[in-house]
Amino acid sequence: MANERLEDLRRRKAEVALGGGEKRIETQHKNGKLTARERLAILFDPGSFVELDVFVHHRSNNFDMAETHAPGDGVVTGYGQVNGRLVYAYAQDFTVLGGSLGEYHANKIVKVQEMALRMGAPIVGLNDSGGARIQEGVASLSGFAKIFYNNTISSGVIPQLSVILGPCAGGAVYSPAITDFIFMVDGTSQMFITGPQVIETVTGEKISAEELGGARTHNVKSGVAHFMGKDDEETLGQVKELLSYLPSNNVETAPPVFSSDDPNRLIPEFDDLIPENANKAYDMYKVIQGIADDGKYFDVAKDYAKNIITAYIRLGGNTVGVIANQPLASAGCLDINASDKAARFVRRCDAFNIPVLVLEDVPGFLPGTDQETGGIIRHGAKLLYAFCEATVPKVTMILRKAYGGAYIAMCNKELGADIVLAWPTAQIAVMGAEGAANIVFKNDIKNAEDPIATRRQKVAEYEEKFNNPYRAAELGYVEDVIEPREARQRLISAFDMLESKRLSLPAKKHGNIPL
Repeated sequence: MANERLEDLRRRKAEVALGGGEKRIETQHKNGKLTARERLAILFDPGSFVELDVFVHHRSNNFDMAETHAPGDGVVTGYGQVNGRLVYAYAQDFTVLGGSLGEYHANKIVKVQEMALRMGAPIVGLNDSGGARIQEGVASLSGFAKIFYNNTISSGVIPQLSVILGPCAGGAVYSPAITDFIFMVDGTSQMFITGPQVIETVTGEKISAEELGGARTHNVKSGVAHFMGKDDEETLGQVKELLSYLPSNNVETAPPVFSSDDPNRLIPEFDDLIPENANKAYDMYKVIQGIADDGKYFDVAKDYAKNIITAYIRLGGNTVGVIANQPLASAGCLDINASDKAARFVRRCDAFNIPVLVLEDVPGFLPGTDQETGGIIRHGAKLLYAFCEATVPKVTMILRKAYGGAYIAMCNKELGADIVLAWPTAQIAVMGAEGAANIVFKNDIKNAEDPIATRRQKVAEYEEKFNNPYRAAELGYVEDVIEPREARQRLISAFDMLESKRLSLPAKKHGNIPL
């Protein structure tokens, strides 16, 4: 009798593990996608994943649902280890009812969300779903709402990662949108509120699902997604790498990673990195690679708002979040999209106790009517707000331009930078010398016998007085002007010193960030 029961258990588990059956699994593979369980096997350390609610099944009797068998109700949930650390996950199974979300499907997700929150561990959602289960009506909508609520309550407490591995439409997109990071797969994943057919019916516009909400659209244009992989395997590898830079929750710090890279390593090539011509660009990634342990960095939203770089590196083995202007794109100016991208990155770092490094070379906010009417004031204020609110260690290093309001927005001393360092090439002023001379010396130039020569002389005069780091250093706005080759050494020293930083904000329910 005992053996019969064991055989029955094994048969039932094998049936659940098969999901929608061999034919649907085959179709999933033909579409370039892995199954839910195959994805979980890649994400978790071998043999560590433990499935929960294995035999949960829907209870709907509407339409033909009473006769519809749905193993696991279309979602696999559980916990395991990723790089040896506890992580929770759910993976929607497209082979079972198209991965559609019904009442019990949602309950399974809600359960692991609540467990992850109680245990203080990250949660990864693998999304591959046709959306709300129409046959279950409002019960499925209620399920989505419960998931959104848990996403919000968990925000800033545990890392939440969403991986879009198929369709994600309608209300389903809002759970990923609330989470910390979104990964997509090029060619096989889409996100949109209303699909191409609805858009064509309402507006007459014809557009493909990929153009409307594919991985490239959301990584390059909308900024909704932060990472893009060529297939499921590569994308899940990115998830594992990102988790290695993050702590498990908001009361821990990211796990240190040993590196043989000497903390006192000098970088002689930095001495000649900044061009003599202040209007000539250079690649800020060279600076990030040069200072980082072993030259490694993990880019976040690399294809969106390229004029600002947001990335994780390690300095002396410890995770640091980098926000850097990129002179190769829009001269490194701040604009609407760059402000949003950087502000959200700063808030992520602050929520999870990750120190922030600012690499500054900013000529200003991008001028233009599109920027002004698009709300650059409001969007730029988000970045100011994020830096002011952040209590983690903050170090700013000014490489070249630091002009006007953008100098402030890139975390100057008064915005809360604990340490501000500058290279000898730094230019810290209200504006560039050319523009400043036209204003300050307007009458001198106008009334001069040789206006061109006088203007040239006044530009040089302004540059000597203000377009260098020494005036700011004299006034205490810069701690030190350093040799560029010493950048890594000085940054590691600064963050080591700031490790015990304690700063509390005034008691309040929450602030009112200018969204």
